[in-house]
Amino acid sequence: MPAQPSPTRRRGRILRFGAALAVLVALAGYLAMQYAGGGKRAPRCLVVSGDGDGGTYEFTAEQAVNAATVSAVGTARGMPERAVTIALATALQESGLRNINHGDRDSIGLFQQRPSQGWGTEKQIMDPVYTSEKFYEHLAEVPGYSRLPLTVAAQRVQRSGFPQAYAKHEPDAALLAAALTGRSPGVFSCETRKATRPGDPAKVRKALRRDFGTDILPRTEAAGAVASDSSGSDDDEERRTVSVPVADATAAVAESTRGRRGWELAHWAVAHAAELRIERVSYAGRDWKAAETEAEWSEAGDGAAGGASAGDGADEAVRIVTAR
Repeated sequence: MPAQPSPTRRRGRILRFGAALAVLVALAGYLAMQYAGGGKRAPRCLVVSGDGDGGTYEFTAEQAVNAATVSAVGTARGMPERAVTIALATALQESGLRNINHGDRDSIGLFQQRPSQGWGTEKQIMDPVYTSEKFYEHLAEVPGYSRLPLTVAAQRVQRSGFPQAYAKHEPDAALLAAALTGRSPGVFSCETRKATRPGDPAKVRKALRRDFGTDILPRTEAAGAVASDSSGSDDDEERRTVSVPVADATAAVAESTRGRRGWELAHWAVAHAAELRIERVSYAGRDWKAAETEAEWSEAGDGAAGGASAGDGADEAVRIVTAR
Protein backbone atom coordinates (compact mmCIF):
# COMPACT_ATOMS: atom_id res chain seq x y z
CA MET A 1 0.00 0.00 0.00
CA PRO A 2 1.24 3.49 -0.77
CA ALA A 3 2.14 5.52 2.28
CA GLN A 4 -0.66 7.80 3.50
CA PRO A 5 0.17 11.48 4.02
CA SER A 6 0.49 12.49 7.62
CA PRO A 7 -2.30 14.55 9.26
CA THR A 8 0.02 17.57 9.33
CA ARG A 9 0.65 17.32 5.59
CA ARG A 10 -3.07 16.91 4.86
CA ARG A 11 -3.85 20.04 6.90
CA GLY A 12 -1.19 21.92 4.99
CA ARG A 13 -2.73 20.91 1.65
CA ILE A 14 -6.18 21.96 2.85
CA LEU A 15 -4.90 25.36 4.00
CA ARG A 16 -3.09 25.95 0.70
CA PHE A 17 -6.19 24.95 -1.25
CA GLY A 18 -8.35 27.25 0.89
CA ALA A 19 -5.97 30.16 0.38
CA ALA A 20 -5.90 29.61 -3.39
CA LEU A 21 -9.70 29.42 -3.46
CA ALA A 22 -9.99 32.66 -1.50
CA VAL A 23 -7.72 34.44 -3.99
CA LEU A 24 -9.78 33.15 -6.92
CA VAL A 25 -13.04 34.26 -5.30
CA ALA A 26 -11.60 37.72 -4.60
CA LEU A 27 -10.33 38.01 -8.18
CA ALA A 28 -13.70 36.92 -9.56
CA GLY A 29 -15.44 39.52 -7.41
CA TYR A 30 -13.08 42.24 -8.57
CA LEU A 31 -13.54 41.33 -12.23
CA ALA A 32 -17.31 41.23 -11.80
CA MET A 33 -17.29 44.71 -10.30
CA GLN A 34 -15.06 46.00 -13.06
CA TYR A 35 -17.35 44.45 -15.67
CA ALA A 36 -20.50 45.81 -14.05
CA GLY A 37 -18.95 49.25 -13.77
CA GLY A 38 -17.63 49.27 -17.30
CA GLY A 39 -14.06 49.11 -16.02
CA LYS A 40 -14.30 52.61 -14.58
CA ARG A 41 -12.39 53.51 -11.47
CA ALA A 42 -14.07 55.29 -8.59
CA PRO A 43 -14.28 59.09 -8.97
CA ARG A 44 -11.28 60.92 -7.56
CA CYS A 45 -10.45 64.38 -6.26
CA LEU A 46 -7.37 66.36 -7.23
CA VAL A 47 -5.51 69.28 -5.71
CA VAL A 48 -2.85 71.09 -7.71
CA SER A 49 -0.33 73.55 -6.39
CA GLY A 50 -1.21 77.20 -6.72
CA ASP A 51 2.49 78.07 -6.72
CA GLY A 52 3.12 76.71 -10.22
CA ASP A 53 5.61 74.11 -9.04
CA GLY A 54 3.70 71.15 -10.49
CA GLY A 55 2.72 69.68 -7.12
CA THR A 56 -0.44 67.56 -7.08
CA TYR A 57 -2.30 65.29 -4.69
CA GLU A 58 -4.99 62.81 -5.74
CA PHE A 59 -7.35 61.19 -3.26
CA THR A 60 -10.85 59.74 -2.83
CA ALA A 61 -14.18 61.51 -2.35
CA GLU A 62 -14.38 60.12 1.20
CA GLN A 63 -10.98 61.59 2.04
CA ALA A 64 -11.99 64.89 0.44
CA VAL A 65 -15.07 65.22 2.64
CA ASN A 66 -13.04 64.55 5.78
CA ALA A 67 -10.24 66.91 4.75
CA ALA A 68 -12.73 69.70 4.05
CA THR A 69 -14.32 69.19 7.46
CA VAL A 70 -10.96 69.22 9.27
CA SER A 71 -10.05 72.47 7.51
CA ALA A 72 -13.44 74.14 8.08
CA VAL A 73 -13.39 73.35 11.79
CA GLY A 74 -9.91 74.83 12.06
CA THR A 75 -10.70 78.11 10.31
CA ALA A 76 -13.99 78.39 12.22
CA ARG A 77 -11.89 78.36 15.41
CA GLY A 78 -9.65 81.08 13.97
CA MET A 79 -6.71 78.71 13.51
CA PRO A 80 -4.13 79.66 10.84
CA GLU A 81 -3.32 77.69 7.70
CA ARG A 82 -0.28 76.15 9.43
CA ALA A 83 -2.57 74.60 12.05
CA VAL A 84 -4.74 73.12 9.30
CA THR A 85 -1.62 71.68 7.64
CA ILE A 86 -0.57 70.05 10.92
CA ALA A 87 -4.05 68.62 11.45
CA LEU A 88 -4.32 67.23 7.92
CA ALA A 89 -0.84 65.65 8.05
CA THR A 90 -1.73 64.04 11.36
CA ALA A 91 -5.02 62.64 10.04
CA LEU A 92 -3.28 61.36 6.90
CA GLN A 93 -0.83 59.42 9.04
CA GLU A 94 -3.26 58.21 11.69
CA SER A 95 -6.20 57.13 9.52
CA GLY A 96 -5.47 58.01 5.89
CA LEU A 97 -8.19 60.70 6.32
CA ARG A 98 -10.79 57.97 6.83
CA ASN A 99 -13.17 57.92 9.77
CA ILE A 100 -12.36 54.39 10.90
CA ASN A 101 -13.80 52.68 13.98
CA HIS A 102 -10.70 50.65 14.84
CA GLY A 103 -6.99 51.10 15.53
CA ASP A 104 -4.28 50.41 18.08
CA ARG A 105 -5.98 49.41 21.34
CA ASP A 106 -9.06 51.65 21.59
CA SER A 107 -7.90 54.27 19.05
CA ILE A 108 -10.65 55.35 16.63
CA GLY A 109 -11.61 58.12 14.22
CA LEU A 110 -9.71 60.48 11.96
CA PHE A 111 -7.00 61.20 14.53
CA GLN A 112 -7.08 57.79 16.24
CA GLN A 113 -7.98 59.36 19.55
CA ARG A 114 -8.59 57.06 22.52
CA PRO A 115 -11.68 57.21 24.75
CA SER A 116 -9.61 55.72 27.58
CA GLN A 117 -7.23 58.70 27.39
CA GLY A 118 -9.91 61.32 27.90
CA TRP A 119 -10.53 62.34 24.29
CA GLY A 120 -14.27 61.71 24.57
CA THR A 121 -16.77 58.91 24.12
CA GLU A 122 -16.60 56.57 21.13
CA LYS A 123 -19.62 58.30 19.60
CA GLN A 124 -18.03 61.72 20.02
CA ILE A 125 -14.66 60.71 18.57
CA MET A 126 -16.36 59.15 15.53
CA ASP A 127 -17.85 62.59 14.76
CA PRO A 128 -15.34 64.31 12.41
CA VAL A 129 -16.31 67.76 13.68
CA TYR A 130 -15.88 66.86 17.35
CA THR A 131 -12.60 65.00 16.86
CA SER A 132 -11.18 67.88 14.77
CA GLU A 133 -12.19 70.39 17.45
CA LYS A 134 -10.42 68.30 20.10
CA PHE A 135 -7.26 68.15 18.01
CA TYR A 136 -7.19 71.94 17.50
CA GLU A 137 -8.01 72.50 21.18
CA HIS A 138 -4.90 70.56 22.19
CA LEU A 139 -2.75 72.05 19.41
CA ALA A 140 -3.61 75.59 20.53
CA GLU A 141 -2.15 74.74 23.93
CA VAL A 142 1.27 73.93 22.41
CA PRO A 143 3.46 77.06 22.81
CA GLY A 144 4.66 78.37 19.45
CA TYR A 145 3.21 75.40 17.53
CA SER A 146 3.16 77.33 14.24
CA ARG A 147 6.96 77.77 14.40
CA LEU A 148 7.74 74.19 15.40
CA PRO A 149 8.59 71.44 12.91
CA LEU A 150 5.35 69.69 11.95
CA THR A 151 6.42 66.41 13.51
CA VAL A 152 7.11 68.12 16.84
CA ALA A 153 3.81 70.01 16.91
CA ALA A 154 1.79 66.93 15.96
CA GLN A 155 3.60 64.78 18.49
CA ARG A 156 2.89 67.24 21.32
CA VAL A 157 -0.80 66.55 20.66
CA GLN A 158 -0.80 62.89 19.65
CA ARG A 159 1.95 61.25 21.74
CA SER A 160 2.51 58.75 18.94
CA GLY A 161 4.93 55.86 19.06
CA PHE A 162 6.16 56.89 15.57
CA PRO A 163 6.39 60.70 15.63
CA GLN A 164 8.65 61.02 12.58
CA ALA A 165 5.97 59.39 10.40
CA TYR A 166 4.04 62.67 10.23
CA ALA A 167 6.78 64.31 8.18
CA LYS A 168 6.14 62.33 5.00
CA HIS A 169 2.62 63.75 4.79
CA GLU A 170 3.57 67.40 5.12
CA PRO A 171 3.82 68.21 1.37
CA ASP A 172 0.38 66.73 0.63
CA ALA A 173 -1.13 68.33 3.72
CA ALA A 174 0.28 71.72 2.74
CA LEU A 175 -1.28 71.44 -0.74
CA LEU A 176 -4.62 70.53 0.80
CA ALA A 177 -4.47 73.30 3.38
CA ALA A 178 -3.65 75.96 0.78
CA ALA A 179 -6.70 74.93 -1.24
CA LEU A 180 -9.16 74.25 1.58
CA THR A 181 -8.39 77.47 3.44
CA GLY A 182 -8.88 79.36 0.18
CA ARG A 183 -5.36 80.73 -0.25
CA SER A 184 -4.99 78.96 -3.61
CA PRO A 185 -8.14 79.64 -5.70
CA GLY A 186 -9.67 77.17 -8.13
CA VAL A 187 -7.14 74.37 -7.51
CA PHE A 188 -9.46 71.80 -5.90
CA SER A 189 -11.68 69.62 -8.09
CA CYS A 190 -13.55 66.34 -7.79
CA GLU A 191 -15.00 63.91 -10.30
CA THR A 192 -18.54 62.75 -9.53
CA ARG A 193 -20.95 60.21 -10.93
CA LYS A 194 -24.27 61.50 -12.28
CA ALA A 195 -26.70 61.96 -9.41
CA THR A 196 -29.53 59.43 -9.47
CA ARG A 197 -31.63 61.44 -7.02
CA PRO A 198 -32.23 65.17 -6.56
CA GLY A 199 -30.05 67.07 -4.13
CA ASP A 200 -31.47 68.77 -1.04
CA PRO A 201 -30.50 72.39 -0.32
CA ALA A 202 -31.54 71.91 3.32
CA LYS A 203 -28.89 69.21 3.71
CA VAL A 204 -26.27 71.52 2.22
CA ARG A 205 -27.19 74.27 4.68
CA LYS A 206 -27.09 71.80 7.57
CA ALA A 207 -23.65 70.52 6.54
CA LEU A 208 -22.30 74.07 6.22
CA ARG A 209 -23.49 74.94 9.72
CA ARG A 210 -22.11 71.67 11.07
CA ASP A 211 -18.59 72.29 9.73
CA PHE A 212 -18.29 76.09 9.86
CA GLY A 213 -20.66 76.93 12.72
CA THR A 214 -24.07 78.58 12.82
CA ASP A 215 -22.64 82.05 12.13
CA ILE A 216 -22.17 81.14 8.49
CA LEU A 217 -25.94 81.52 7.96
CA PRO A 218 -26.34 80.10 4.44
CA ARG A 219 -29.55 81.24 2.81
CA THR A 220 -31.65 80.33 -0.22
CA GLU A 221 -30.76 82.37 -3.30
CA ALA A 222 -32.73 85.61 -3.46
CA ALA A 223 -35.34 85.81 -6.21
CA GLY A 224 -34.07 87.26 -9.45
CA ALA A 225 -30.40 86.66 -8.62
CA VAL A 226 -30.09 83.40 -10.52
CA ALA A 227 -28.97 83.15 -14.12
CA SER A 228 -30.97 80.78 -16.30
CA ASP A 229 -29.46 77.85 -18.16
CA SER A 230 -30.56 75.71 -21.06
CA SER A 231 -31.52 72.70 -18.93
CA GLY A 232 -34.03 74.29 -16.55
CA SER A 233 -35.97 77.40 -15.56
CA ASP A 234 -34.83 80.20 -13.29
CA ASP A 235 -37.38 79.17 -10.66
CA ASP A 236 -36.26 75.53 -10.71
CA GLU A 237 -32.61 76.45 -10.20
CA GLU A 238 -33.50 78.97 -7.50
CA ARG A 239 -35.18 76.26 -5.45
CA ARG A 240 -32.08 74.05 -5.78
CA THR A 241 -29.55 76.76 -4.86
CA VAL A 242 -27.85 77.64 -1.60
CA SER A 243 -26.08 80.98 -1.61
CA VAL A 244 -23.50 81.81 1.06
CA PRO A 245 -22.76 85.56 1.25
CA VAL A 246 -19.02 85.84 1.72
CA ALA A 247 -19.21 89.27 3.35
CA ASP A 248 -21.80 88.08 5.87
CA ALA A 249 -19.75 85.00 6.67
CA THR A 250 -16.65 87.10 7.34
CA ALA A 251 -18.03 90.22 9.01
CA ALA A 252 -15.18 90.24 11.51
CA VAL A 253 -12.52 89.61 8.86
CA ALA A 254 -10.72 92.24 6.82
CA GLU A 255 -12.23 92.84 3.38
CA SER A 256 -8.95 91.88 1.70
CA THR A 257 -9.31 88.31 2.98
CA ARG A 258 -12.92 87.77 1.89
CA GLY A 259 -11.93 86.38 -1.48
CA ARG A 260 -9.92 83.73 0.35
CA ARG A 261 -12.95 82.92 2.51
CA GLY A 262 -15.07 82.59 -0.62
CA TRP A 263 -12.70 80.06 -2.15
CA GLU A 264 -12.63 78.14 1.11
CA LEU A 265 -16.41 77.78 0.93
CA ALA A 266 -16.34 76.96 -2.78
CA HIS A 267 -13.73 74.22 -2.38
CA TRP A 268 -15.65 72.83 0.60
CA ALA A 269 -18.72 72.51 -1.62
CA VAL A 270 -16.77 70.70 -4.34
CA ALA A 271 -15.37 68.27 -1.76
CA HIS A 272 -18.94 67.47 -0.65
CA ALA A 273 -20.38 67.31 -4.18
CA ALA A 274 -20.83 63.54 -4.33
CA GLU A 275 -22.13 63.25 -0.76
CA LEU A 276 -24.62 66.12 -1.06
CA ARG A 277 -25.44 65.68 -4.78
CA ILE A 278 -24.15 69.12 -5.80
CA GLU A 279 -24.38 69.90 -9.51
CA ARG A 280 -22.50 73.19 -9.75
CA VAL A 281 -20.49 75.59 -7.61
CA SER A 282 -19.94 79.19 -8.69
CA TYR A 283 -17.69 81.86 -7.29
CA ALA A 284 -15.75 84.91 -8.52
CA GLY A 285 -16.80 84.45 -12.13
CA ARG A 286 -15.77 80.78 -12.21
CA ASP A 287 -17.78 77.57 -12.27
CA TRP A 288 -17.19 74.00 -11.23
CA LYS A 289 -19.65 71.53 -12.75
CA ALA A 290 -20.10 67.91 -11.71
CA ALA A 291 -18.71 65.44 -14.25
CA GLU A 292 -17.24 61.93 -14.28
CA THR A 293 -14.01 63.21 -15.83
CA GLU A 294 -12.29 66.58 -16.21
CA ALA A 295 -14.46 68.24 -13.56
CA GLU A 296 -12.37 71.39 -13.35
CA TRP A 297 -12.96 75.05 -12.63
CA SER A 298 -13.60 77.19 -15.70
CA GLU A 299 -14.58 80.74 -16.50
CA ALA A 300 -18.32 81.29 -16.19
CA GLY A 301 -19.92 81.53 -19.61
CA ASP A 302 -21.49 84.94 -19.19
CA GLY A 303 -19.96 86.14 -15.94
CA ALA A 304 -23.37 86.15 -14.23
CA ALA A 305 -23.02 82.96 -12.28
CA GLY A 306 -20.17 84.18 -10.18
CA GLY A 307 -21.39 87.74 -9.88
CA ALA A 308 -17.92 89.25 -10.37
CA SER A 309 -14.77 88.87 -12.33
CA ALA A 310 -12.41 86.06 -11.45
CA GLY A 311 -10.17 86.94 -8.54
CA ASP A 312 -12.56 89.58 -7.18
CA GLY A 313 -15.09 88.17 -4.77
CA ALA A 314 -14.85 90.58 -1.82
CA ASP A 315 -18.63 90.97 -1.44
CA GLU A 316 -20.22 88.28 -3.57
CA ALA A 317 -21.73 84.95 -2.62
CA VAL A 318 -20.67 81.38 -3.22
CA ARG A 319 -23.52 79.68 -5.05
CA ILE A 320 -24.07 75.95 -4.59
CA VAL A 321 -26.59 74.34 -6.95
CA THR A 322 -27.92 70.90 -6.06
CA ALA A 323 -28.84 68.25 -8.63
CA ARG A 324 -32.33 68.26 -10.10
